[in-house]
Amino acid sequence: MELKIISPEEVKQLLKEGKNISLIDVREDEEVAEGKIPEAVHIKMGEIPERLDEIDKEKEHIIICRSGRRSENVSLFLMDQGYKVKNMEGGMLAYGDHNS
Repeated sequence: MELKIISPEEVKQLLKEGKNISLIDVREDEEVAEGKIPEAVHIKMGEIPERLDEIDKEKEHIIICRSGRRSENVSLFLMDQGYKVKNMEGGMLAYGDHNS
């Protein structure tokens, strides 16, 4: 099965429309300290396996990192575990201003 991707622009649009979407930021603490999408839940990449019970299997989740590479790995891992996920392409670098 192929990994679905979503663009930062699409994510911004969904948030602007007030859609109830699940965003999971898998970056490290110091990266998140520089700013994250307010609606995103922070679960570090290394903690994903032990925190699977916090991730709802019924929902689709958008996985976010700095550039899109770690989130791609996490997305593939979660897909293997039976989760519905999309990788935000380009990560926070492409998302731009974290506070907008």
